[in-house]
Amino acid sequence: MSTPRYDDIILGGGAAGLSLLYHLRRAGLGERRVLLIDRGDGAGLERTWCYWERGDGPYEAALSRTWSHVWLNDEQQLRRLDIRPYRYKLLEGGAFGAWLAPWLDHQPHLTRLSGEVQRVETVPGGVCVWVDGQPHHGRWAYNSLGGVPAPQPGYHHLLQHFRGWEIETPHAAFDAGAATFMDFRVPQGGPGDLRFVYVLPRDSRRALVEYTAFSPELLPVADYDAGIRHHLDAVLGLSSYTVHRTEQGVIPMTDQPFPVRRGRIIQIGTAGGMSKPSTGYTFQRIQRHSRQLAGQLARRGHPLLPPGGSRRHAWMDSVMLRALATGQEGPAFFGSLFDRNPAERVLRFLDESSRLSQDLALMLTVNVPRFVRLGLEVTWRDQKAARESSLPHRV
Repeated sequence: MSTPRYDDIILGGGAAGLSLLYHLRRAGLGERRVLLIDRGDGAGLERTWCYWERGDGPYEAALSRTWSHVWLNDEQQLRRLDIRPYRYKLLEGGAFGAWLAPWLDHQPHLTRLSGEVQRVETVPGGVCVWVDGQPHHGRWAYNSLGGVPAPQPGYHHLLQHFRGWEIETPHAAFDAGAATFMDFRVPQGGPGDLRFVYVLPRDSRRALVEYTAFSPELLPVADYDAGIRHHLDAVLGLSSYTVHRTEQGVIPMTDQPFPVRRGRIIQIGTAGGMSKPSTGYTFQRIQRHSRQLAGQLARRGHPLLPPGGSRRHAWMDSVMLRALATGQEGPAFFGSLFDRNPAERVLRFLDESSRLSQDLALMLTVNVPRFVRLGLEVTWRDQKAARESSLPHRV
């Protein structure tokens, strides 16, 4: 193959693609020739991302709101939790794109292309990406467009699926100083079908209200809307409001391994397994992965990362997924977790930034016999899979 025209080809202009480009430049790699490919319809930015973070992050100027307090209701008790030194942050895709737009316009060695990616393949010395029938050659490709792998037996598979309304009320109705992290005062779907609402207030009259489920199957749109109406009416006591927009989405919650690389094609975003299996939170994991890829390129000249991720946290994700999928834990678990631990400890654990001693302290506050049993079941499953993978295969 002739010398590739581009050093890096990024597929997708959503959170993963734009974050990777941003971190490449922040790592001092401004001379790399980058092709950013997107359909141009803004679909990758038609969503809202929430995450928690200590102090200021790189996207502070694009944030719509931040909160240092959150509400949690497990059906039995309403709690207003102080999460400092963390802040819960709301970043809307449209605002993220608008904030980055002038920065993108002034990036040297950046080419932007709107079109439909038809295929991407490793070729000698690099990659070839076909867009609307035309080939584009590069040294590396970063693909956020690939779907999740087909479910395989032996793993836990749930979906986090949600639909939200951004509403405005004629009078003050929301606590603008706190986001609702989880409110379980909605009809539950039965074992393995956990449902809750979260509320993200812009101010005392305007908020995004999201109806969310952890379950194997999606719901009809009418069911999500009915859940939102029930919460607004029966729980919040709101009968008069205007719906300004709606949004919906699906996030995989699975401990099945995702393919991270195929030759010179690196998977990023949800397609690369960046959604946390037990919670669905994705944005901060995308940032960490983007920093790691950019750092590896700056130090080593290639983006190939060593096997990463904490095996301890992956195992705990599997245990939690098993508890959710089998219906052995529900609203009371989340309430007791925050009742028996400082909010900072819980968020650090969920963010995978905790130490072993901190994890042990937290795990001792849950239903220890139940989680020991679940942990043994997950360990037995993993050992069985390891034995089977070591057996010779017939050809």
